[in-house]
Amino acid sequence: MRDAMGGLVNIVIIVVFMVIVSGYLAFNVNYTKAFRVKNKIISTYEQYEGNCESTSSKCVTEIVEYMRQIGYDRKVNLKSIERDGYVCPDGYGYCYKKVEARNDTNVNDNSKYYYKIVTQITIDIPIINRVMANLNTFRVTGDTKTFTVRVK
Repeated sequence: MRDAMGGLVNIVIIVVFMVIVSGYLAFNVNYTKAFRVKNKIISTYEQYEGNCESTSSKCVTEIVEYMRQIGYDRKVNLKSIERDGYVCPDGYGYCYKKVEARNDTNVNDNSKYYYKIVTQITIDIPIINRVMANLNTFRVTGDTKTFTVRVK
């Protein structure tokens, strides 16, 4: 009987280890996708010099097409971040916030601004979500370069 229990314990340890490793790998794949999408959004915003606020613009179309290509889940819930001043277009899977840049004297310079970009991944593993409810959402943030408003 002692050998049977020893074998069962070994099997349980192996199964738990496999679940942890596969969960870690799944997290890494999703985190990498969110990081790549964030980088693409930042480079696209810089390419179009921040003219990406309209959801029908060519800039947003390019971002959404990239998300579709790499398989990024655009159905993540980002509504909780809107209270911080971010704009989260429905169904696009990212948020942005236009921030006025400050110069060295800490005086507002309304002609310079940059964007803060947020993407998110959600890990939906029922057992872990019950034990650690706050650890199922991870955000990836980044900033664009500073843009200068052009006077026409």
